[in-house]
Amino acid sequence: MKRGILWLSSITAATAGFLFGFDTAVISGADQPLQSLWNTSPLFHGTFIMSMALWGTVIGAIFGGKPCDHYGRKKTLVAIGVLYLVSALGSALATDPYVFSFFRLIGGIGVGASSVAAPTYISEIAPAHKRGRLVILYQFMIVLGILVAFFSNYLIGGIGESSWRWMLGVEAIPAAIYLVLSARIPESPRWLILKKQDTEKASSILTSILGQPPSSTMIEQIQNSQSSTKKPSLWTSSLRKPLSLAFLLAFFNQVSGINFVIYFAPRIFSSAGLQESMALLSTVGIGVVNVIFTMAGIFLIDHMGRRFLMYIGSIGYIISLSVVSWAFYSGAGGVVIAAFLFLFIASHAIGQGAVIWVFISEIFPNSVREYGQSFGTGVHWVFAALITLFTLYFMDLLGDNPWVLFAVFAAMMVLQLLFVMFVMPETKNQTLEELEKSVR
Repeated sequence: MKRGILWLSSITAATAGFLFGFDTAVISGADQPLQSLWNTSPLFHGTFIMSMALWGTVIGAIFGGKPCDHYGRKKTLVAIGVLYLVSALGSALATDPYVFSFFRLIGGIGVGASSVAAPTYISEIAPAHKRGRLVILYQFMIVLGILVAFFSNYLIGGIGESSWRWMLGVEAIPAAIYLVLSARIPESPRWLILKKQDTEKASSILTSILGQPPSSTMIEQIQNSQSSTKKPSLWTSSLRKPLSLAFLLAFFNQVSGINFVIYFAPRIFSSAGLQESMALLSTVGIGVVNVIFTMAGIFLIDHMGRRFLMYIGSIGYIISLSVVSWAFYSGAGGVVIAAFLFLFIASHAIGQGAVIWVFISEIFPNSVREYGQSFGTGVHWVFAALITLFTLYFMDLLGDNPWVLFAVFAAMMVLQLLFVMFVMPETKNQTLEELEKSVR
């Protein structure tokens, strides 16, 4: 095993995030063609066609901790690859909205499970001083997947009536590649020690990661983190604080409106007065901004800390959402709306987008980390599904007044800023075992 196994394993696990991002964003190109093809109502379209994958993510996130615990992080990551592959092929070949929704549900389960397994795995193999930038690779891969999906939709969108099938089916290619790569990574050494009591194999993996044998103190700290709880349970009074932090961070992530913008970007740009081709091209711009500012987050998260990025993101959210709301209200025009939606995406990428998977993967004890990650991501995806389900309906109901939605999102981001100022702790440069004591 080569010393570069740390980066190779982290990038491979993070590639589950690429498929997450691609799967999440690719549906935006098929949104309006599918509604026209099957002549569905806005409520049915929002509930089944657009939201079904998100309800799958809820299932995958809530129950993703169990296979991570019982079968290991690696086997769970491999199973996720299978789900992505089946979903891509099934969605592309669907003959009616119900079959389509079923296969989108399968892909959503993969997305939800990946948001538990991948950050958990990477956080457990990463040294403390590199943990932020390594876990954030998962978010980088998400936004890269979103960009590639938007660009793919733009290129494929003009090939005919069945272009939506190609948009969705092309995901099978990266899914197959990820499936092969994930089968070659090592298991999490912390899982091996705590769940299998295989200190020898864990030490071998840690040696390849660290470039030298782990100290006896490090092994003892990991072992002792299990003995601190006789019967590991997430629902104890001692974990009230990390549970609250995970809930609030996940809640604020979604009430920013980020999934609404990603899912319905072409529709929002069309409402702002942009032509269809420009609306699709503008979604590519969203993807580019997302990648650039996520890269900035990778550079800053271990140097400046999680709270610093959240400050930047919260202020950017408030400004951008407020201006977009005003622009829709006043009829200021599509250019203003597009520009400040780009600022909104930049604020998300460097703030919440960069921090959420890192922070939630850090704040729970070793003995229940997979279940804590499952709880936090479950909250995230429940609100993502609810917002995607109802915002299209309300956007249709509001008609020429979509400014109301963006005003609500802006108000919620004011509350997030207060959360960062008064509640959220800093977690940079501390080992997982040190955080277990300080956060609790």
